[in-house]
Amino acid sequence: MRYVYDHDLHIHSQISLCSKDPEQTPERILQYAKENGLRKICLTDHFWDEAVPDTIEWYKIQNYEWIAKSLPLPRAEGIQFLFGAECEMDKDTRIGLTPRYYDKLDFIIVPTTHLNNIGFSLTEQQAQSAEGRAQAWLKKLEGLLYSGLPYHKVGAAHLACSLISKKREEYLAVLDMLPEDRLRTLFRRAAEIGIGIELNSSDMSFKENEAQTVLRIFEIAKMCGCRFYLGSDAHCPKGLDKAKEIFERAIDYLELKESDKLEFCKL
Repeated sequence: MRYVYDHDLHIHSQISLCSKDPEQTPERILQYAKENGLRKICLTDHFWDEAVPDTIEWYKIQNYEWIAKSLPLPRAEGIQFLFGAECEMDKDTRIGLTPRYYDKLDFIIVPTTHLNNIGFSLTEQQAQSAEGRAQAWLKKLEGLLYSGLPYHKVGAAHLACSLISKKREEYLAVLDMLPEDRLRTLFRRAAEIGIGIELNSSDMSFKENEAQTVLRIFEIAKMCGCRFYLGSDAHCPKGLDKAKEIFERAIDYLELKESDKLEFCKL
């Protein structure tokens, strides 16, 4: 059976400082779920646990008290609206989350590809070349896979994020440089621990001539037995409205079946 678009586990509200869109409310997000027949959605605003020191001011503000402003979430029959968070990883592979919040978050997504914040998420040396960025990609994903998080409810967010490099040519070069043998090792580990691999609507908005490069890592993950979930990463209603078309395209490209779906997504 073909993979069914029935969930979205990466959605931001106006609480996230990179959104601030007054229309991107939990109520609007729930409306999106109703309109698209979704059975499970998750609010994942940016979050950094204040117990983890030495972060940047942008993340310090977005602590648990900040993201909890969205609670309680609105409800609708037949839809699970979960409360999660997007927890950042720094250049040393530290994740801004401690066990005290594991039970407070229904789903935890960790981006390893925010390589735009030089000095915090990427070293100056790594930022100098595509090779350095590729090494950072590999190091950070490995760090996530051995972090000890509660993997049954964790997702590896947007592995083909455009923030790998602002230069599209370099971005594609980084993805091409990721060695297949290393990817196989990492994704076998991912399959073993049961972490979800995200299909992000931004990552999947590639041009036709870029498909082979962008999708290669996901095809390898699939071959290694990884399971996938969908995440629009929407920061505004427009992002919600275009998600379905992008997800359906990605599902077709990767020829995904329901058996490829992350167990956490299923009701």
